[in-house]
Amino acid sequence: MNSERYAAEFVIQESTRENQFRSIWTHDLVEVFSDVARYYDRANNVAALWTINGLRKKFIAGIELHSGQKALDVCAGTNVIGIDLLTKQPDLQMYAVDRSSAMQKVGQQRAQERGLHIDSTISDVHKLPFPDNHFDVVTLQYASRHLRVVEVFEEIKRVLKPGGHFYHCDMLRPANKVIEEIYYLYLRASVGFTAWLFGSGAASMNCKTYFIDALRVFYSVDELSELLRQIGFVDVRGTSKLGGTVGFHKAVVPADK
Repeated sequence: MNSERYAAEFVIQESTRENQFRSIWTHDLVEVFSDVARYYDRANNVAALWTINGLRKKFIAGIELHSGQKALDVCAGTNVIGIDLLTKQPDLQMYAVDRSSAMQKVGQQRAQERGLHIDSTISDVHKLPFPDNHFDVVTLQYASRHLRVVEVFEEIKRVLKPGGHFYHCDMLRPANKVIEEIYYLYLRASVGFTAWLFGSGAASMNCKTYFIDALRVFYSVDELSELLRQIGFVDVRGTSKLGGTVGFHKAVVPADK
């Protein structure tokens, strides 16, 4: 990250995040997602008290698609978003990139069962293996809190065409302090119960506190909107859901990038 481009608070926050979680991001999460791939979507549904599917439908409804466009889902996981986008726009050229081959194996099986084609790439998303100005639409859902987010957002901007659209959804840090503390209490109970219910392995059990700690030093809806603007996106819109515990963002690459 070129620190001269960003406000001091973002530089400090990104440094804090990386120093605190570098080892987990680099090593532990690979094992976690390999462990949970087979039941990932069901576990998320339980942990979110069956709200996640409704949120996803609202997220997909807000994505503007046109015939023949190229779309990339970053940190695609089990291809839930790619499948939804192809259902919405069947002639979309759909691409997926994720670091976890176990998650993408499940995702490819799901797409094939529906007769859908998603071009899959296994790669570190901090350096996207695609040319500049290549995609019309890029999505990223429920993963940015596990990433060096500035680097990934800069890469997304790079691979988007001028005028291309970025759509983001993730769990965020609520701006309201009371809601924030209640949220963490709920997550502590929910993560533990879900891990027990689905028989999570050692890697997942060892990261139970991480999922809360990562949110404590992540961004609110408004903060993430401002970060996207500083990276160079325009027409940034952030929408708070469920008291700010989830945020949707839409951002556009300038036509003259």
